[in-house]
Amino acid sequence: MKLRHLIFGVCLWAVAAANAQGLPDLGETSATELNPLLEQRIADEIVREIKRSPDLVDDPELTDYLNALGYRLVANSPDPSRNFRFFLIKDPSINAAAFVGGVIIVHTGLLLAAQSESEVASVLAHEIGHVVQHHIARMIAKQQQTTLPTLAALALAILAARSNPQVAEAAIVTSQAAAIQTQLNFSRDAEREADRVGLQILERAGFDPRAMPAFFERLQRAGRFYESAAPAYLRTHPLTHERIADIQNRVQALPYRQVQDSLDFFLARAKLQATQSPALDAVRNFEERLREKKYANEMAARYGLTLALVRARQFPRAAAELKTLRSRFPAHPMVETLAGELLVAQGERSEALQHYRKALATFPQHRALIYDYAQTLLAGGQADAALQLVSAQLENFSDDSRLYRLQAQAYAARGEKLSAHRSQAEAYAREGDLAGAIQQLELAARSGGDFYQLSIVEARLRELRRELAAREREMHR
Repeated sequence: MKLRHLIFGVCLWAVAAANAQGLPDLGETSATELNPLLEQRIADEIVREIKRSPDLVDDPELTDYLNALGYRLVANSPDPSRNFRFFLIKDPSINAAAFVGGVIIVHTGLLLAAQSESEVASVLAHEIGHVVQHHIARMIAKQQQTTLPTLAALALAILAARSNPQVAEAAIVTSQAAAIQTQLNFSRDAEREADRVGLQILERAGFDPRAMPAFFERLQRAGRFYESAAPAYLRTHPLTHERIADIQNRVQALPYRQVQDSLDFFLARAKLQATQSPALDAVRNFEERLREKKYANEMAARYGLTLALVRARQFPRAAAELKTLRSRFPAHPMVETLAGELLVAQGERSEALQHYRKALATFPQHRALIYDYAQTLLAGGQADAALQLVSAQLENFSDDSRLYRLQAQAYAARGEKLSAHRSQAEAYAREGDLAGAIQQLELAARSGGDFYQLSIVEARLRELRRELAAREREMHR
């Protein structure tokens, strides 16, 4: 099921929950704000659906890059302590979307179409501006005077439209169009405020503020030339000459700053280009770029070629390219992760384990290396070593559901059923699947164990049952 359909169900729940809060009359100032606890609940539901979606790019290196970029901007926003979560969605359209509770999704098409890291940052800063100014939360909070069917359609148009404009158009056709259009007009008015806030964030974070009007102008030109297939960003974030002129005027007052794109940006783009198309096509693409020297960063181009060769199972050529990468360019954890993947793909498990140990000594916080090392240990029957590795890493990444899943696998390999179910429960809990977590703990309680272990399971069960009951009361109030 596509992400936009999953979000539709969440929108319906979000509106019903907001309506049940007994929010004050629209004339009061507080009517424009959504209860912070409710806003967080809505965000958790949206995240849970995003994580279930096959559209989610579940790649730790790309996810970590996007979140590092996002939090660099958040740290320079008007609300730096606010919790944000950034997700990369497989979609070729040029778009990004902000939701309540600091949830922001970015389409792969945006990363591939941007000509600089500052351009990507400008879109993220704009979306962060929507969140810190409470634009979408206010739209939901203002709807309790409307009938439920129209309320549901409004939520769909306001929330889901930021990800996919076709969903919004369908909602407008099948509901009270005038009321919905009013709300969408409000969101368009808010675009200018998000521009101004985003521009401040962009400049404070050390990016090139001129990237924002430059990117918007390029999108607007594309929209004129290809009106029937205009970039999705234009349909969900309407651009006008006045809006672009306003940004340009503000940029002119700022000092000129030359900003270099980070190596991580180039490598992330190369990884997307190497994995989002058929392997042999990607090989030919990168070969042509290197042959004709049509690249912004040679290291990233060679990394992309090496990754594409691994995907194409051309291992000798991949090994040769990897050797060139390591000899000519600085050490980088993404290159070391790829080196481990090549060794594993060639069946050289012992060499891969040695490689991971050495690479983690140099890059101890790189999660892709940690995951791959643990999986290779488990595949080699070294459950004890895998458990030791993962348990130590959970002290640093206590909310990492993937580490809990690996821990569950290690316990299962050791025959420790209670502990395996407990770890699996913690993975589900961190993904928002409270029912699944409870089921795993119930299995743990029936698996046998000493009094101390069972007491821990029962205490955690009570905690999660209370949390699930509270969530259900909010949904059905």
